[in-house]
Amino acid sequence: MTTESQVAAGKEPAAEPRLEISGSRQLTNWMADNKVSLGFTTYQTGKVFLIGVKPGDKLSVFERTFNRCMGLCSDNDGQTLWMSSLYQLWRFENALEPGQSADGYDRLYVPQIGYTTGDIDVHDVAVESSGRVVFVNTLFGCLSTMSDTHSFRPLWKPPFISRLAAEDRCHLNGMAMKDGRPKWVSAVSQSDVNDGWRDRRRDGGCIVDVETNEIVVEGLSMPHSPRWYQNRLWVLDSGNGYFGYIDFEKRKFEPVTFCPGYQRGMAFVGDYAIVGLSRPRHNKTFSGLALDEELTKRDADARCGLQIIDLRSGDIVHWLRIEGIVEELYDVIALPGAVRPMMIGFKTDEIRRTLSIGPDGEL
Repeated sequence: MTTESQVAAGKEPAAEPRLEISGSRQLTNWMADNKVSLGFTTYQTGKVFLIGVKPGDKLSVFERTFNRCMGLCSDNDGQTLWMSSLYQLWRFENALEPGQSADGYDRLYVPQIGYTTGDIDVHDVAVESSGRVVFVNTLFGCLSTMSDTHSFRPLWKPPFISRLAAEDRCHLNGMAMKDGRPKWVSAVSQSDVNDGWRDRRRDGGCIVDVETNEIVVEGLSMPHSPRWYQNRLWVLDSGNGYFGYIDFEKRKFEPVTFCPGYQRGMAFVGDYAIVGLSRPRHNKTFSGLALDEELTKRDADARCGLQIIDLRSGDIVHWLRIEGIVEELYDVIALPGAVRPMMIGFKTDEIRRTLSIGPDGEL
């Protein structure tokens, strides 16, 4: 609405930030059939989104604000979430019992514990079978866990990093778990100098075996989100625009599907992969990549949203498209058994009024 004072001053009113989220025609049916909801983070706007299905087979879109939220993971049944933000790591718990609902939502994630790590640029986060949380500490180029007395505890660093330093040398970003332990990581380069990865974005990416320190595959372009699933190591070769897997015998990346955008974040449901897409920024980080050439060749523009890929055929069978203020995603999760999830944040009063009582204890 334009006010009289704005007209008198000859000023146009400030436009409201636009956000449009739409899905492919059968996306809600696919989610209902697979009994799953989806979640993703966007550090660009500091939001976490939870996508479910509301009555009438319509998309339910719920968002909360967390400054620079990135890494996002859940336990096997989707009751506990972990999420990294600008300088903290948060644990969320579902406050609803089975069969309960709150305003039509069947999951209510409440922030229960926050660890202050400082701004160490936490990327992927995962939980070991022992319950220990491990995260990719990108600023220091290592895997780390929380500490009760310090910002973090380093656990492992790549063999090409000579020492821990707050220099983001290789841009370590992704982590794949196998048998409940970190097994592989992705890095944009093998650089051992301050910010050296930016000079190796086009073909300096690699996958490293955490247990053996072996470089499994080289020559990737800004790889992200390695995940072990159905006896394959799936990887996003983001700078080239391809979703695929690692052939360990040939020591190479096997592309499966081209996705029209910069890929980050990957989760799985049955025979399907859910991959996050971003519209790459036009700066030194994202310019000059083969992704631009592939998009031009295919007469396509980069998109922001989710792609659901059938692992049996490589076809993109469903999609979620985001237009407007949100242009970049980081992580993606699947929430099994959830129909319509929501989350408590810190910007509204609801965190004061959301209460749950645990089981009886003993003095």
